Amino acid sequence: MKRTPFELAAIATAAVPGLRPTAVAASPDDATDFDAAVLETADGRKWRIRCPRGTEASARLETELTVLRAFEPSVRAELPFQMPAVAGTVRLGDLTTCVYTNLTGTVRELDDLAAGSATLAQEIGATLAAIHGLPQEIVDDADLPAYSANGFRQRRLNELDQAATTGKIPPILLKRWEQAMEDVTLWRFHPTVVHGDLHEDNLLIEDDKVTAVTGWTDLRIGDPADDMAWLVGSNEQGFIDAVLAAYHAARKEPVDPQLARRAALAAEFALAQYLVKALALHDVDAARDAEQMLGQLAEDIEADDSEADRGPAARRTEDDADDAGHGDGSAGSDDAGASVIVVSREPEAPTDAVPIVRASEAGR
Repeated sequence: MKRTPFELAAIATAAVPGLRPTAVAASPDDATDFDAAVLETADGRKWRIRCPRGTEASARLETELTVLRAFEPSVRAELPFQMPAVAGTVRLGDLTTCVYTNLTGTVRELDDLAAGSATLAQEIGATLAAIHGLPQEIVDDADLPAYSANGFRQRRLNELDQAATTGKIPPILLKRWEQAMEDVTLWRFHPTVVHGDLHEDNLLIEDDKVTAVTGWTDLRIGDPADDMAWLVGSNEQGFIDAVLAAYHAARKEPVDPQLARRAALAAEFALAQYLVKALALHDVDAARDAEQMLGQLAEDIEADDSEADRGPAARRTEDDADDAGHGDGSAGSDDAGASVIVVSREPEAPTDAVPIVRASEAGR
């Protein structure tokens, strides 16, 4: 059941005794799992409330409570950003709702981040590096999931099998993802601490600085590429490259060469995960949305494969014939008067199991 900001404000007063909101506004969040709002009190202080829509989301919030308690002040002090503090909780039936003291900064759309300054891209890369450099004891002490590289790959294969049983995944995507997940050369990475739900809604920005990271419901040890997947949705290669360059520069340990390709795979596969979740929640609108995006991705990949199969030589031959028919010899042609098409390619990597296709942002 979706809750309005005013309903959330009333719930917050039960979670934090003495809280008296004077203003309330909706706050960006994962609309499949949570309702969220920002509250303001008469003294100017702000608070944020997250209310789960189901038992799975509630369990994730309870995990976040454990995670935030596991971050000792000494660990928080080393981070270049702030983390939330829980002001209070309340149980509504079987569901746990959390109220947090609000942090400085605001959420920005992904397109706005991508159009931002080089400094902001560097900040995002450094933020990712700081998360992945966290001590793994934080995850171990909180008894949260920890995956080896091969264990994580097997998890993805299991999720692919689950998605395939829906019968709603285009065959070209099933084949593409299966080939990628069975290519062991793609999965040779050093597991790190992973935020697990990182995207633009969980970054707070002020000027050109990342001031806070929120949404710590899926912390684990796993594939650092998972925290990069949201970047692919920007479709701005310059922004992606700048973030990754800053990330590489800030990481103290070597970064595996397949990181960007696994991030692209994770961005694509997020659509299948979105579909499976929507079907499990009987969310008809979300399921329809996921099917449409999967269909569009399949069309994009088919078009990309068709273009690659034709090759530059075939395209030049077609243009030669076209120019011969029109005989215009316009600017931009070569010495013979034929238009030359330059095909931009991604740099070759040790594996081509996951050619990067720029698609629309995956639903979360």
